[in-house]
Amino acid sequence: MKITLDRVNENFHFQLKNERGHIVNVDARPDFGGNDMGPSPMELVLMGVAGCSGIDMISILKKQRQEITSFKAEVEGERVQVGDAKPFKNIYVVFSLEGDIKEDKAAKAAQLSFEKYCSVSKTVQPTATIHYKVILNGIELAK
Repeated sequence: MKITLDRVNENFHFQLKNERGHIVNVDARPDFGGNDMGPSPMELVLMGVAGCSGIDMISILKKQRQEITSFKAEVEGERVQVGDAKPFKNIYVVFSLEGDIKEDKAAKAAQLSFEKYCSVSKTVQPTATIHYKVILNGIELAK
């Protein structure tokens, strides 16, 4: 796996490209001297958690022949000062699913994603605790 980075402007706007040619813009917020032309690197980490766990959950539920009509995730990160850096301390994930999905299968899919499959979550877990909940057809599921 390889990523290349090219600086776009005199500030912090970068374009990152993977080996397949997909481009992502990254920038800093204006209060940090950026132009807000893309998400920050830390926002990309949260997006990675959402995308990785989303792929896991949908894959698991499809194999179990569950009918998913809507799948959304909201991810929030809480950061803490550690020396000069501010890594995530806690990451909160809320999955909202709709469809003909059994409660136990939805809950198990989320558990398997975070405990077994999601490489992004496994990457951040040494420094951040991931908390998650699943809302199925408007009802929060017990873990």
